[in-house]
Amino acid sequence: MKLLLGLMWLLHWLPLPILGRLGAAVGSLLFVTVRSRRRITLINLRLCLPELTEPQRHRIALKHFQGYARAVLERSLLWWASEARLRRLIVVEPGVPLEHIEAGPVILLCPHFVCLDVAGVAVLLESPLCSIYTRQQNKVFDDALRKGRSRFRPIKLFSRGEGVKPVLRAMREHLPFFMLPDMDFGARDAEFVPFFGTPAATLTAPARIAATTGAKVIPVVATFLPDYRGWKVTFYPAWENYPGDDMIVATRRMNAFIEDRVRETPDEYFWTHKRFKTRPPGAASVYADVGTPDIAPNPASL
Repeated sequence: MKLLLGLMWLLHWLPLPILGRLGAAVGSLLFVTVRSRRRITLINLRLCLPELTEPQRHRIALKHFQGYARAVLERSLLWWASEARLRRLIVVEPGVPLEHIEAGPVILLCPHFVCLDVAGVAVLLESPLCSIYTRQQNKVFDDALRKGRSRFRPIKLFSRGEGVKPVLRAMREHLPFFMLPDMDFGARDAEFVPFFGTPAATLTAPARIAATTGAKVIPVVATFLPDYRGWKVTFYPAWENYPGDDMIVATRRMNAFIEDRVRETPDEYFWTHKRFKTRPPGAASVYADVGTPDIAPNPASL
């Protein structure tokens, strides 16, 4: 692992156009060799974008693998590049909403696009934050991940097993909560809410935490800029009248927002994740023929 981290450190010296193209080449190789994740991706695309032809979905899947690998290699910049370089490469629109963050509490709702770590860095260049993350099995990599993410501003990272209480305490200290709401963590604390028309086990935590704390919910999405010029981070207006009285309706509103963003850049959404792994009672698995995945999905995501 130390050798791998050393290689990543070396990569951060490369110009971004070279690093990005290298990542895309690695992604093309993974698309051919990592068959189980390719099958998961294509199943998800058939469920979510049935209006497209199979060749169109195949092209999106290939571009997704290229973008995924790019994001992994470009993480070397996020961990080791200078602040000045990152500020040149990250275009923030319309700007980090510091007026809301400083007034607090705030939930920064960041769907699983491959560049999501860029969104976290865009915030940390201006403000500390808190988030929940999956502790890495390798301690060396876990330490590097924590150090890489906290080098500009303090970040409180809580493990999923700690529950929501530490997050609520941090939010009371006016730390924005950087939240990734759209993965399948099972039926616990989730409801089956449509995602592109298919029931998906969806965490109701964003709505419940907003109701408990009175937090403003501000979506943030990070995407690639064209021609390997960097990344764009878009902060959307705070949702009005959210969550309301019905947590399921609020959760459906969240999924609908994510669907709209996915349609804008479909190849950058995190399709290799088994988003529909947890099924409603009596429903058959949609991934029955996939088998054991060859690689773990996005192990270093926030």
